[in-house]
Order: sequence, then structure tokens, then C-alpha cells
Amino acid sequence: MYFLIISGMSGAGKSRAVASMEDLGYYCVDNLPLALIPTFAEVCLNAAERYERVALCTDVRAGGNFDQLFLSLDAIRAMGCEVEILFLDTDTATLINRFKETRRKHPLMENGLGMLQAIERERTLLEGIRGKADYVIDTTRLSAAGLRERIIHIFSSNERDELFEVTVESFGFKYGIPPESDLVFDVRFLPNPYYEISLREHNGTEQAVRDYVFQNGTADVLMSHLDALVDFLLPRYVSEGKTSVTICVGCTGGKHRSVAIAEALGEHIRANGYRTSMLHRDYCR
Repeated sequence: MYFLIISGMSGAGKSRAVASMEDLGYYCVDNLPLALIPTFAEVCLNAAERYERVALCTDVRAGGNFDQLFLSLDAIRAMGCEVEILFLDTDTATLINRFKETRRKHPLMENGLGMLQAIERERTLLEGIRGKADYVIDTTRLSAAGLRERIIHIFSSNERDELFEVTVESFGFKYGIPPESDLVFDVRFLPNPYYEISLREHNGTEQAVRDYVFQNGTADVLMSHLDALVDFLLPRYVSEGKTSVTICVGCTGGKHRSVAIAEALGEHIRANGYRTSMLHRDYCR
């Protein structure tokens, strides 16, 4: 079992790092009391199939005394766990600007301690864990997407585009637009099999319904535009650091036209090498 300890300066990007590790399939826990780490490791080892990779985030909120952390890490290493430490650092001027932009208070600003003094105090408290870190990432000039890319590069055996997944979902407008949608396409202008009695009780996954929707060439023209659009967008979503995108295709009832177009679009996206899942929300209503 692998444990990654995430630590670093307040405002350096630990929360974003934890989110990236979750996207990589890690089970993440924020600010677990240091003395409880060995007990938590025992629980994980007893359910190893669920907790193969764990990320624990800890910082000055744990009290600033990291001797207990190092004792706990020695204990879980003795259990046979692999342990590494990731430390996120940022220069002082950038940290001050980040706290000003977010209007947040530094966690050590108490008893009359100002922002600069709090940051310097934190840097001193974290010297020990920084010195033992296996990986140090300076986020001073890194965007959120840049930090994410750096973490994926270090901790994933997969290429970035292998982490990206596309969901193509059909739906009926009369039941509402799916709230999870990133892109929505309305195909209610296409020929409607509902008005063909022999097709009414069938759905767009069937060839007869698909042939009806694609009659007269209008759907073919639509698909040429949709295919070109997703070919343009998806690589840019990957470059931006997104791990998933949901493309929704709607018709009136979500049974015929939207299903047929969603199936065709999903086939195109899958043929281009993206992990693709299909969801037909309303075609069984």
C-alpha cells in the first residue's frame, strides 16, 4: 500500500493537489490527527482492495510539531507500507498576494501576529518536513492547471489524455436539461420517429430508428459539424486539465432523435481514442 503525505505552506495549493490526487484514484484525507495515522493505516490494510493508494494532507493546523508525524510514518513503514512526502512551497510575496485576493486569514495570524510574521513562522515550523520531502513543487509561478499537470506527471503512470473521459448523454427536454451537462445540443429539428407508428415504441439505438433520423441527409450535415466541434474542443479540454466532459444531446422525449445522434457522436469520439461512456437518461420512459 502506498501513502503520500501532502504538506506545505498555507496558500501554496495543497487543496488543489488533493483534488488532483483524487482524480488519480487516491483515497484522500485532510488534516487527520498525526497520532491516528498508524490506526488509519491498519484500517486501510484490512481493506486493501479499496485503499491501495492513500493521500494524507497535513500542515500547521496539526499543531506545528511534526515529530509525531515522523513517528507515525515510521510506524506505517514498519507495517509494510510505502511512504513518500510531497511538499508545496511558494515565495512569501506570492503568498501574501494570494491571501489578499482570497480575503482569507493565515492560520497562524493570532496574538497580534501580522501576515508576514505568520508566513515566516510557518516556514520555520515546516523546515523539518520540507527537508524530508521526496518531492518539492514550487507553485510561485504555477497556475492551477500547471500544478495539476505537474502532479499528474509525477504520480500517474498514465498519460494525461488517458485520464480524460467523455460522457455522451441523451435526454428529453420535457424532462429537463441534465444538470451535469458541459455542452448541450438540441436536435428537435430532425425527422421525428415518434410520428411513425411502427417506430414509436422503439428507440434510437436501433438501426431502423437511426435510419429514419438520418434520412434526407440533414443529420449527416449535423454530424459533420458536431464531429468537427468536438475534435476542436476535446484536446483543448485535456490541455486545460479537465478530467471529464459531459456532452448532452436532447430531443423532445429523449427516446429517438437524441439517442441516435448521441450514439453516432459517441462512436466518433471513441474512434478518436478517448475513453467514452454512453448514457440514455430518458429513452425508457
